[in-house]
This record gives sequence, structure tokens and C-alpha cells, in this order.
Amino acid sequence: MSKAESTETTGDGVIQSVSGPVVSARDLDARMNDVVYVGDEGLMGEVIEIEGNITTIQVYEETSGVGPGEPVENTGEPLSVDLGPGMLDAIYDGVQRPLDVLEGKMGSPYLDRGVDAPGIDLEKKWEFEPTVEVGDEVGRGDVVGIVEETVTIDHKVMVPPDALEEGETTEIASIEPGSFDVTETVAELDNGESVSMHQEWPVREPRPSANKKTPRTPLVSGQRILDGLFPIAKGGTAAIPGPFGSGKTVTQHQLAKYADADIIVYVGCGERGNEMTEVIEDFPELEDPANGNPLMARTSLIANTSNMPVAARESCIYTGITIAEYYRDMGYDVALMADSTSRWAEAMREISSRLEEMPGEEGYPAYLAARLAQFYERAGYFENVNGTEGSVSAIGAVSPPGGDFSEPVTQNTLRIVKTFWALDADLAERRHFPSINWNESYSLYKNQLDPWFQENVEEDWPEKRQWAVDVLDEETELQEIVQLVGKDALPDDQQLTLEIARYLREAYLQQNAFHPVDTYCPPEKTYLMLTTIETFNDEAFDALEAGVPVEEIIDIESVPRINRIGVQEDYEEYVEELKADITEELRSLY
Repeated sequence: MSKAESTETTGDGVIQSVSGPVVSARDLDARMNDVVYVGDEGLMGEVIEIEGNITTIQVYEETSGVGPGEPVENTGEPLSVDLGPGMLDAIYDGVQRPLDVLEGKMGSPYLDRGVDAPGIDLEKKWEFEPTVEVGDEVGRGDVVGIVEETVTIDHKVMVPPDALEEGETTEIASIEPGSFDVTETVAELDNGESVSMHQEWPVREPRPSANKKTPRTPLVSGQRILDGLFPIAKGGTAAIPGPFGSGKTVTQHQLAKYADADIIVYVGCGERGNEMTEVIEDFPELEDPANGNPLMARTSLIANTSNMPVAARESCIYTGITIAEYYRDMGYDVALMADSTSRWAEAMREISSRLEEMPGEEGYPAYLAARLAQFYERAGYFENVNGTEGSVSAIGAVSPPGGDFSEPVTQNTLRIVKTFWALDADLAERRHFPSINWNESYSLYKNQLDPWFQENVEEDWPEKRQWAVDVLDEETELQEIVQLVGKDALPDDQQLTLEIARYLREAYLQQNAFHPVDTYCPPEKTYLMLTTIETFNDEAFDALEAGVPVEEIIDIESVPRINRIGVQEDYEEYVEELKADITEELRSLY
């Protein structure tokens, strides 16, 4: 709710004390989570504690200069987001204020306190095309019309979930095509309710759904190590923990650019401003690989960088997931990137300490695990109340101090998510990107996603993946021996295994995010790369059994070409020729 929309206020109070973003007010008639406006400048805040006559508020803006005795104005409504056409190709702050609109108001990119604007343009006209007729029966959440929001996405105008009771239906009393702004009525219902393109929804309350189902379709990312070894489902949850400089943000950028979701919601939560600037500058220029349109046409960005008010960081995660749920209700698959949940947890820790709450481990609040669970549990593959199916996939980066995965945010996240992509500083230092440690990472979605890969890629996909995992596991064990006695002390078959594993690491697991071809690898190419390395493995061990020295086997001319499969556009023909050359060369040795 914007300040301009707050027409009725109740029980105004007076500031009693100020401690950073935490303000105490007396004589304020308010309920938990009510939005209030604090001080003479009307700074936006939210009620987080009520004790007797004292109400505690977290303020979403800088509070310097605010003092006791200034007024506090209550709206009587919880923190909500404006939902409707116009959220795509938009950049918001943590409480859904459009940054471009605020910059226009201020005439400067440096925003003054107290400035406000609705989350969507309330005056812009949209061409509404009905999908139902007068007399048609509708229930809550049903689609009554379509608006072309961007060149990529049709925005489906729905009956608000709170317009009817669960299971209740009514008829369309009137509906017409035309040009409307989001506040105008586009359809009347028989029960007297009106439908517009604009909805409001409290950010801390999940939008209703009919059923949460087991996801069985992968969120194809185009990243070989993710799709090939550690896949995530559409409607799944994943964590990307890693120390500074290990590639968390780049990995999330790649997912945002290339994951086969219909809608991307990217939440920059407390990260460095230059990283968010990169997203804002890059995304408008990027071409959607699915249709050639601008990527921003299906993307909504929420920017709460490290220099922005800490309290708004705590709310930006909820703002993002609520926007994602809204598009899920339309039947879309949504991918939400949160970068990073550690900064979000640190914001909660700061607020908690100012409230003088009993601290938990490492000073984090005792409810850290519950808040993380509340966020990730809003992801899933859902049957919506209108009969459609949609998904929200939540992928959260975690920034453990010093790369210590035993710290509370990482550990509590691990208890909730089902996919774990562990980034490794040592791999990053060796310029191995994406620097995902294949020994520590895992996916609990593999078994339920295997039927999709078998049907859409190849029947033996699970067997090929398991072969690669076994080779990499054996290499890890052998490397411990190599460090003690050297590679030459190993038997020939183990030396050959190390060579096979090297090609798995360098050709298959590494991927160049900045190469125009290698930046995205479809599952078919991922599979063929793996089968090429396995072909070398099978033919090499046949040659070894025939008495060919291991030095001659690994020295054949065609094998280094495996490293170039990733950059080939016509990869099918290249792989076929390469397999034939490897087989011919090795068999010619015996």
C-alpha cells in the first residue's frame, strides 16, 4: 500500500524512542504487521512488537534526524504489494517502490526519504480482451481476460482470491473488451463484486492454492553440472552457498538468463551495488534464448543493495515470493533468485538485537530456521484454485563467512532445500567455473526427474550420470594416494582412470559463461558430451587390456578435441566424427 492510497488512518501515536531502524511509539492503536508512517517525513514502517501502550516499528528507510515527539500514522493494513500488469520489465526496491518512478520524482538517482509511489502504474491504459462471456460461471482465481503485458507474457486477469469463498461460484454479470487502467472495473460478478486488473496481497501471507504436488519436470538451466549431475525440479528449492568470489552471483545470473521458466523474479538482497548494476544493465540487452525477445520482458527485478536501509532488506524476500506466486496463479512456471539469503538473515539479526530479543547461535534470532522455512515452503509445484498448474522454484544464494558451511544460515537452509550446489573457493582459484564442488553437492530430485530425462533426452540418462559420478568419486580417492606417492606409482588402470576423470572435469564440468555458444548447453548436448568421454573410457580400457601402454593411449591426437565440444554449434556431427576418430585411433594401437 502506498502512502497516497492510505485514505483512512486510525489511532495515531507519538514516537517515544529511536534506535536505528527500530522506533518505539506510544498511544498507537495498531495490530501486528500494520504499515505505519513515522515522523514528520512520513517514513514507511511496519509494526513488529506490541507491549502494553508501546508499539515497536521497523522502519524501511534511514531514520537519522527522527526524534521523540514526532507523529506516527497507522494505515490499519499489513505490508502488501500491488499486483497487476506492469510488474515485468520493472525494477523495485525492497518494499516494491519502482526505482525509475522515484528517480523521476526526485530528478536524481539519490532518493530522499519519505518519497513513495505505487508498485504499478495506476493510470496507464491496457487493452483488455475478455476470455469469458456474460452468464459464464466463475470461481475465485478464475481468469476473466487477458492483457498483453509484454511481447513475451500475456497477463491473465483473475477473480481475486478473496472475492468468493472457497468452492463458491457466481456468474459474470457484465464484461466488455476495451482500454482500461488497472483500477477500473473490467467485469462485474452476480454477487456484486467487481473485478479490476489490480490486486493487493499481504507479503507475509502465501496466496491460496488447491493442492501442492510432487514436481516431476526439471528446471533446465543449460549448465552441464546442474542438469547433468544435480538437477532441480520446476517447483523445487536449491541453495548455492559459497565464499566471496566463488561465483554465486554469476551462477544465479546464468540461471536467470537461461533457465526454462516463464517468469524470472530476481531479488538482489543486500548484495553489492555493482552486481545489481550489472544485472540492470545486462538484462535489457540480453536476448531471450526461447523466443529472441528481450529477457527483461519476462523478468521482475527487486534491488535492495547493501547501502539501502537494512529493514527493507528483511521484506524484499517476501515481496519477491508474493510476485512469483501471483504469476504462478496464472499457470506460469516462475523461478525466483534470492541473492543472498545470508544478507537477509543478517538484517533479521540486526532488528532482533535492537529489540533485545534472546539471541540464538552466532547472534541470529531463535526464529531464523522458521523464517527460512516459511520462505522456501512457499515454493512448489501447485494446482491453483482456478484449476491451472504453476510452479515457483526458489534458488537462494548463501554467503557463509569465510566459506564455513557449518554456520547457522547454511545449516538451517540445508535442512529445508532439496538441492545443494556447494561452491568451492579452491576451484575458483584454479579458474574452474562454475566452481561447484561435485563431492559436496547433491540433488534429492534425481529419481523423480529421471523419467523426464529418459523420455525427452535418452533412455540411459541415469546410467550415464551414475558412471560419471563413480569415476569422479574414484578420482577423489586416488588423488589422496597421488599426493603421498605420486601418480607414476599407481597401476596403469588407475592412471587411466585419472585421465578419464580429468576430461570429465575440464570438458564436462567446466563451462564458459562468457562464450556465446558454451554459455548455454541443452540437455541433448550435455548427454552427448558425456557419451563421448565414456566412449574414450571404454575404448581406452580395451586397449589397455590388449597390452597397449597407458602413455600411448592418452597421447592419441583426437582425445583433446573432447575439450572443444562445448563451443561447437553443430555439436551432433562433431561428436559423431570425434567418437569414430577416437575408436579408430585406439583400435589401431593393437
